[in-house]
Amino acid sequence: MSSFSEHCARTEILLGTEDLERLTNTHVLIAGLGGVGSFVAESLGRIGVRHLTLLDHDVVSVSNLNRQLVALHSTLGQAKTDVMAARLRDINPQIELTVLTEFLLKEQAEAFVLEHACDFVVDCIDSIVCKAALVAACIKHERPVASSMGAGNRLDVTQVKIATLNQTHSCALAREMRSLLKKMGVRTNYPVVYSTEKSRQPLPHQPIDGSMSGHPRAVNGTIAYMPALFGMMLSGVVVQHLLTQDSMHAHPST
Repeated sequence: MSSFSEHCARTEILLGTEDLERLTNTHVLIAGLGGVGSFVAESLGRIGVRHLTLLDHDVVSVSNLNRQLVALHSTLGQAKTDVMAARLRDINPQIELTVLTEFLLKEQAEAFVLEHACDFVVDCIDSIVCKAALVAACIKHERPVASSMGAGNRLDVTQVKIATLNQTHSCALAREMRSLLKKMGVRTNYPVVYSTEKSRQPLPHQPIDGSMSGHPRAVNGTIAYMPALFGMMLSGVVVQHLLTQDSMHAHPST
Protein backbone atom coordinates (compact mmCIF):
# COMPACT_ATOMS: atom_id res chain seq x y z
CA MET A 1 0.00 0.00 0.00
CA SER A 2 1.24 3.50 -0.78
CA SER A 3 2.00 6.30 1.66
CA PHE A 4 -1.46 7.87 1.32
CA SER A 5 -3.27 8.41 4.61
CA GLU A 6 -5.18 5.40 5.86
CA HIS A 7 -8.60 6.94 5.26
CA CYS A 8 -7.95 6.84 1.50
CA ALA A 9 -6.91 3.18 1.44
CA ARG A 10 -10.22 1.82 0.12
CA THR A 11 -10.39 4.57 -2.52
CA GLU A 12 -6.85 3.67 -3.60
CA ILE A 13 -7.87 0.03 -4.01
CA LEU A 14 -10.61 1.17 -6.40
CA LEU A 15 -8.74 3.84 -8.35
CA GLY A 16 -5.10 2.87 -8.08
CA THR A 17 -2.30 5.01 -6.72
CA GLU A 18 -1.85 7.21 -9.81
CA ASP A 19 -5.49 8.24 -10.11
CA LEU A 20 -5.83 8.81 -6.38
CA GLU A 21 -2.80 11.08 -6.49
CA ARG A 22 -4.43 13.06 -9.31
CA LEU A 23 -7.52 13.60 -7.18
CA THR A 24 -5.64 14.49 -4.03
CA ASN A 25 -3.68 17.12 -5.92
CA THR A 26 -6.75 18.96 -7.18
CA HIS A 27 -8.54 22.08 -5.94
CA VAL A 28 -12.34 22.18 -6.10
CA LEU A 29 -14.53 25.18 -5.30
CA ILE A 30 -18.02 24.47 -3.94
CA ALA A 31 -20.42 27.40 -4.13
CA GLY A 32 -23.33 26.87 -1.75
CA LEU A 33 -23.29 24.50 1.24
CA GLY A 34 -26.98 23.73 1.61
CA GLY A 35 -28.70 20.40 0.99
CA VAL A 36 -26.72 19.64 -2.17
CA GLY A 37 -23.42 21.44 -1.64
CA SER A 38 -22.79 20.06 1.85
CA PHE A 39 -22.85 16.52 0.47
CA VAL A 40 -20.56 17.47 -2.41
CA ALA A 41 -18.05 18.91 0.05
CA GLU A 42 -18.07 15.92 2.39
CA SER A 43 -17.88 13.40 -0.43
CA LEU A 44 -14.87 15.09 -2.02
CA GLY A 45 -13.24 15.46 1.39
CA ARG A 46 -13.65 11.74 2.10
CA ILE A 47 -12.25 10.89 -1.33
CA GLY A 48 -9.11 12.79 -0.40
CA VAL A 49 -9.28 15.95 -2.51
CA ARG A 50 -6.55 18.01 -0.90
CA HIS A 51 -7.84 21.58 -1.34
CA LEU A 52 -11.46 22.68 -1.16
CA THR A 53 -12.80 26.23 -1.28
CA LEU A 54 -16.13 26.56 0.55
CA LEU A 55 -18.44 29.46 -0.27
CA ASP A 56 -21.70 30.21 1.55
CA HIS A 57 -23.09 33.28 3.31
CA ASP A 58 -25.78 31.62 5.42
CA VAL A 59 -26.09 30.20 8.94
CA VAL A 60 -27.69 26.92 9.98
CA SER A 61 -31.39 27.25 10.75
CA VAL A 62 -34.11 24.93 12.07
CA SER A 63 -35.62 24.51 8.61
CA ASN A 64 -32.33 23.02 7.39
CA LEU A 65 -32.53 20.04 9.77
CA ASN A 66 -34.53 17.83 7.40
CA ARG A 67 -31.88 17.67 4.66
CA GLN A 68 -28.59 19.54 5.17
CA LEU A 69 -25.48 17.72 6.33
CA VAL A 70 -24.30 20.72 8.36
CA ALA A 71 -27.61 21.06 10.21
CA LEU A 72 -27.72 19.75 13.78
CA HIS A 73 -29.25 21.23 16.91
CA SER A 74 -25.69 21.78 18.11
CA THR A 75 -24.85 23.87 15.00
CA LEU A 76 -27.94 26.11 14.85
CA GLY A 77 -26.94 29.72 14.25
CA GLN A 78 -23.41 28.85 13.15
CA ALA A 79 -22.04 29.72 9.71
CA LYS A 80 -22.44 26.81 7.33
CA THR A 81 -18.89 27.32 6.09
CA ASP A 82 -17.50 26.98 9.63
CA VAL A 83 -19.52 23.84 10.36
CA MET A 84 -18.52 22.24 7.06
CA ALA A 85 -14.88 23.15 7.59
CA ALA A 86 -14.89 21.54 11.03
CA ARG A 87 -16.41 18.32 9.65
CA LEU A 88 -13.86 18.14 6.85
CA ARG A 89 -10.93 18.71 9.20
CA ASP A 90 -12.31 15.99 11.47
CA ILE A 91 -12.34 13.63 8.48
CA ASN A 92 -8.92 14.66 7.15
CA PRO A 93 -6.79 16.90 9.38
CA GLN A 94 -4.39 17.50 6.47
CA ILE A 95 -7.04 18.99 4.16
CA GLU A 96 -6.43 22.52 2.88
CA LEU A 97 -9.53 24.71 3.13
CA THR A 98 -10.32 28.20 1.90
CA VAL A 99 -13.40 29.34 3.80
CA LEU A 100 -15.44 32.18 2.32
CA THR A 101 -18.44 33.23 4.42
CA GLU A 102 -19.89 35.70 1.96
CA PHE A 103 -22.61 36.20 -0.61
CA LEU A 104 -21.52 36.11 -4.24
CA LEU A 105 -23.12 39.01 -6.10
CA LYS A 106 -23.62 38.61 -9.83
CA GLU A 107 -21.41 41.63 -10.48
CA GLN A 108 -18.58 39.94 -8.58
CA ALA A 109 -18.73 36.56 -10.32
CA GLU A 110 -16.07 37.10 -12.96
CA ALA A 111 -13.55 38.65 -10.57
CA PHE A 112 -14.29 35.87 -8.09
CA VAL A 113 -13.54 33.14 -10.64
CA LEU A 114 -10.31 34.82 -11.67
CA GLU A 115 -9.22 35.32 -8.07
CA HIS A 116 -9.88 31.76 -6.90
CA ALA A 117 -8.00 29.53 -9.31
CA CYS A 118 -9.17 25.93 -9.09
CA ASP A 119 -9.52 22.76 -11.14
CA PHE A 120 -13.32 22.53 -10.92
CA VAL A 121 -16.26 24.64 -9.72
CA VAL A 122 -19.41 23.03 -8.32
CA ASP A 123 -22.40 25.37 -8.44
CA CYS A 124 -24.98 24.67 -5.72
CA ILE A 125 -26.23 28.26 -5.47
CA ASP A 126 -29.95 28.91 -4.98
CA SER A 127 -30.17 32.39 -6.51
CA ILE A 128 -30.78 31.93 -10.25
CA VAL A 129 -29.16 35.26 -11.19
CA CYS A 130 -26.00 34.58 -9.18
CA LYS A 131 -25.97 30.98 -10.36
CA ALA A 132 -26.01 32.03 -14.00
CA ALA A 133 -23.35 34.69 -13.42
CA LEU A 134 -21.00 32.18 -11.80
CA VAL A 135 -21.47 29.60 -14.54
CA ALA A 136 -21.03 32.24 -17.26
CA ALA A 137 -17.77 33.40 -15.68
CA CYS A 138 -16.48 29.82 -15.44
CA ILE A 139 -17.29 29.05 -19.06
CA LYS A 140 -15.83 32.35 -20.29
CA HIS A 141 -12.55 31.63 -18.52
CA GLU A 142 -12.56 27.91 -19.36
CA ARG A 143 -13.00 26.78 -15.78
CA PRO A 144 -14.72 23.36 -15.61
CA VAL A 145 -18.10 23.71 -13.89
CA ALA A 146 -21.15 21.60 -13.03
CA SER A 147 -24.46 22.72 -11.52
CA SER A 148 -27.26 21.39 -9.40
CA MET A 149 -30.71 22.06 -10.75
CA GLY A 150 -33.94 21.79 -8.77
CA ALA A 151 -34.12 19.03 -6.12
CA GLY A 152 -37.15 20.52 -4.36
CA ASN A 153 -40.74 19.29 -4.68
CA ARG A 154 -39.57 15.88 -5.92
CA LEU A 155 -39.50 12.35 -4.47
CA ASP A 156 -38.53 9.86 -7.22
CA VAL A 157 -34.82 8.99 -7.15
CA THR A 158 -35.08 7.05 -10.40
CA GLN A 159 -35.72 10.27 -12.32
CA VAL A 160 -32.55 12.05 -11.23
CA LYS A 161 -30.21 12.37 -14.21
CA ILE A 162 -26.88 13.78 -15.35
CA ALA A 163 -26.94 15.64 -18.65
CA THR A 164 -25.71 18.82 -20.24
CA LEU A 165 -27.93 21.79 -19.52
CA ASN A 166 -29.10 22.02 -23.13
CA GLN A 167 -30.37 18.42 -22.93
CA THR A 168 -32.51 18.87 -19.81
CA HIS A 169 -36.28 18.84 -19.68
CA SER A 170 -39.07 18.97 -17.09
CA CYS A 171 -37.04 21.21 -14.76
CA ALA A 172 -38.10 24.85 -14.37
CA LEU A 173 -34.75 25.89 -12.89
CA ALA A 174 -32.86 24.35 -15.81
CA ARG A 175 -35.18 26.14 -18.23
CA GLU A 176 -34.51 29.47 -16.54
CA MET A 177 -30.77 28.83 -16.55
CA ARG A 178 -30.78 28.06 -20.27
CA SER A 179 -32.68 31.25 -20.96
CA LEU A 180 -30.38 33.43 -18.85
CA LEU A 181 -27.18 31.95 -20.24
CA LYS A 182 -28.40 32.28 -23.82
CA LYS A 183 -29.20 35.95 -23.22
CA MET A 184 -25.64 36.33 -21.92
CA GLY A 185 -24.26 34.64 -25.02
CA VAL A 186 -22.98 31.66 -23.02
CA ARG A 187 -23.05 28.07 -24.23
CA THR A 188 -25.30 25.66 -22.34
CA ASN A 189 -23.61 22.32 -23.00
CA TYR A 190 -22.05 21.93 -19.56
CA PRO A 191 -22.98 19.16 -17.04
CA VAL A 192 -25.82 19.41 -14.56
CA VAL A 193 -27.71 17.10 -12.23
CA TYR A 194 -31.49 17.44 -12.56
CA SER A 195 -34.75 15.53 -12.22
CA THR A 196 -37.23 14.66 -14.96
CA GLU A 197 -39.96 14.18 -12.35
CA LYS A 198 -42.85 16.59 -12.58
CA SER A 199 -42.52 19.08 -9.74
CA ARG A 200 -45.11 18.66 -7.01
CA GLN A 201 -47.17 21.74 -6.24
CA PRO A 202 -45.79 23.38 -3.09
CA LEU A 203 -48.25 24.10 -0.29
CA PRO A 204 -48.54 27.45 1.49
CA HIS A 205 -46.14 27.41 4.40
CA GLN A 206 -45.37 29.65 7.33
CA PRO A 207 -41.60 29.64 8.05
CA ILE A 208 -40.77 28.19 11.46
CA ASP A 209 -37.22 29.44 11.95
CA GLY A 210 -37.98 33.11 12.30
CA SER A 211 -35.86 34.06 9.31
CA MET A 212 -38.83 35.51 7.44
CA SER A 213 -42.02 37.21 8.49
CA GLY A 214 -45.38 37.98 6.98
CA HIS A 215 -48.14 35.85 5.51
CA PRO A 216 -47.68 32.17 4.63
CA ARG A 217 -46.22 31.72 1.16
CA ALA A 218 -45.43 28.84 -1.18
CA VAL A 219 -41.94 27.45 -0.65
CA ASN A 220 -40.31 24.36 -2.10
CA GLY A 221 -40.85 21.19 -0.12
CA THR A 222 -37.82 18.94 0.37
CA ILE A 223 -37.05 15.44 1.56
CA ALA A 224 -33.75 14.30 3.05
CA TYR A 225 -32.51 11.97 0.33
CA MET A 226 -33.03 14.10 -2.81
CA PRO A 227 -30.51 16.92 -2.16
CA ALA A 228 -28.07 14.29 -0.86
CA LEU A 229 -28.46 12.28 -4.07
CA PHE A 230 -27.91 15.38 -6.20
CA GLY A 231 -24.77 16.15 -4.21
CA MET A 232 -23.34 12.66 -4.51
CA MET A 233 -24.00 12.59 -8.25
CA LEU A 234 -22.28 15.95 -8.66
CA SER A 235 -19.28 14.57 -6.79
CA GLY A 236 -19.17 11.76 -9.33
CA VAL A 237 -19.23 14.27 -12.18
CA VAL A 238 -16.26 16.08 -10.64
CA VAL A 239 -14.21 12.92 -10.08
CA GLN A 240 -14.84 11.49 -13.53
CA HIS A 241 -14.00 14.79 -15.19
CA LEU A 242 -10.76 15.24 -13.26
CA LEU A 243 -9.59 11.69 -13.94
CA THR A 244 -10.55 11.87 -17.62
CA GLN A 245 -8.93 15.25 -18.14
CA ASP A 246 -5.74 14.20 -16.41
CA SER A 247 -5.65 11.02 -18.45
CA MET A 248 -6.09 13.00 -21.67
CA HIS A 249 -3.31 15.36 -20.68
CA ALA A 250 -1.01 12.49 -19.77
CA HIS A 251 -1.74 10.56 -22.96
CA PRO A 252 -2.53 13.08 -25.72
CA SER A 253 -3.88 11.72 -28.97
CA THR A 254 -1.45 11.53 -31.87
